[in-house]
Amino acid sequence: MSGQHAVDNGSRLPPPSRLERKRRRRIQEIVTAAAELFGERGYDAVSLEDVADRLDVTKGSLYYYFATKDELGTAAIETLGSQWTARLERLAESRAGAPPARRLRLLIQEHITIAVCEYPAALRLFLVPADWPAAQQARIKALRRRHDHVFREIIEEGVASGDFTLTRIDPVLHCMHAAMSQAPLWCRGRTGPAADEAISELAGTLMMLVGQIPGPRD
Repeated sequence: MSGQHAVDNGSRLPPPSRLERKRRRRIQEIVTAAAELFGERGYDAVSLEDVADRLDVTKGSLYYYFATKDELGTAAIETLGSQWTARLERLAESRAGAPPARRLRLLIQEHITIAVCEYPAALRLFLVPADWPAAQQARIKALRRRHDHVFREIIEEGVASGDFTLTRIDPVLHCMHAAMSQAPLWCRGRTGPAADEAISELAGTLMMLVGQIPGPRD
């Protein structure tokens, strides 16, 4: 494939060519549009024609990248789900050693920011996968477990250290994920500082689920 080269003796891969960078951007645009439509209408109600219309391109141009709707759906799941969770995982790793409350607050705020600013419609892609083909359903559930683990690990650490006070971890996580999934609605129509304030306010409110009362500057 373009932009992929063998690695000899541990040498680094060369940077992608201009053509490959353009190809990657186009694929990102396609899967983002598809994810938004799947989230808005459900998998069965979306066709390749719908995705083409959303992008204002011909259906034939989509076939250059994705031969079937199932292939495009899988790409949307992998691209958005894996990328989103990987960003949270990297954030958690970069703050290793920080107090659990600080790390959890950063994770919540980052998740909400991604949902509100980057993929407000696509978030629903991972909430109700019942109408998806079995293979994609299984992958969505696996990605949800991976996403849940990022938050669960820090909450468990906070409980063990005495930083967090809560009833049980599972109900707290259910409430937290449910509230974060509604973040685009909560922040709808807000931009700039108003959006930042809404995101911070929601993050501070969710920290109360683990017994952390936000301060006046949170």
